[in-house]
Amino acid sequence: MTTAIEQDARWRVWNEPAALLSARYLDAIACAGGRAVLLPPDEGSAEETLAVLDGLVVSGGSDISPSMYGSRPHPKTTGVRPERDHSELALVETALKLSRPVLGICRGAQLISVAHGGALHQHLSDVVGHDRHRPALGRYGYHDVRIHQGSRLGHLLGDKSRVASYHHQGIAAVGVGLEAVAWSDDGSIEAVESSDPGRFVLGVLWHPERDDDGRLFAALTEAAKG
Repeated sequence: MTTAIEQDARWRVWNEPAALLSARYLDAIACAGGRAVLLPPDEGSAEETLAVLDGLVVSGGSDISPSMYGSRPHPKTTGVRPERDHSELALVETALKLSRPVLGICRGAQLISVAHGGALHQHLSDVVGHDRHRPALGRYGYHDVRIHQGSRLGHLLGDKSRVASYHHQGIAAVGVGLEAVAWSDDGSIEAVESSDPGRFVLGVLWHPERDDDGRLFAALTEAAKG
């Protein structure tokens, strides 16, 4: 499960760099019967890392650098962490090569798309004309998504779901080997998955760790067993 390195993390009496991830992710994996291993950005071998893991969760976080998909930065693209981008891209590419199941959440879904040659909308409100996907800093937006019934995601969640959203970048092109499988009412892509039904590669733009519905994490841990 990927994490950020935050340079100004604060807890108790400490204020220093730390690997940081909401414990909600850890709880979700534990409730699904899995065991979470935290993966901060690292220049080591992705092959060695994935060799001892059964699956990969690519967590939410900062904006992905537009250089990763051949674009110039938008004025609203901020907080880019190149070391995280490159480390997580290597993990996703290696997981795909080794046929490990992959679940991407928010930024993670965007990174899965980029790993398949896709591209992002750097500031989604420019495209859809509203800020409901991230209504304010530190506040989630809640909205419905429509899910393709014939997809893996549709099998797990049904044809619609109400989700917690916190992103201002969006998926513009899903890339080769992926399919868009969920959309918000403004037409923006909300989820992608592998076009190969035998592979568990799933990315959602929302934050399933924010609620008590653990079906996506349970599906990941089940796929990791096989």
